Amino acid sequence: MSSELNHYPLLKLIEANPQMSQRELAQAMGVSLGKLNYCLRALVDKGFVKLGNFSRKQDKRVYAYLLTPKGIEEKARVTVAFLQRKLAEYDAIRSEIEELRKEVANEVIA
Repeated sequence: MSSELNHYPLLKLIEANPQMSQRELAQAMGVSLGKLNYCLRALVDKGFVKLGNFSRKQDKRVYAYLLTPKGIEEKARVTVAFLQRKLAEYDAIRSEIEELRKEVANEVIA
């Protein structure tokens, strides 16, 4: 689990669902709880996410993961990087499809 590659989906999940447990976050991302914990700890250590709790809940172990202002900036940065990476993948696939179309057209003509 490359932490840089997974910052975007994790920050996006946390922003949309701050009350999700680590187990739920891991399941939503399709990774193990240990991997999620590692990535989440890195985000907390970098100051992108802070841990809060729902004081009105009876179970004081219920926490919320909240994006900090620095985390919101990081989400914007990784969103741009994610978009650039996806656009590059799209362009590469589009070129590959065009090459395959040319090959098929040449084989039909021949």
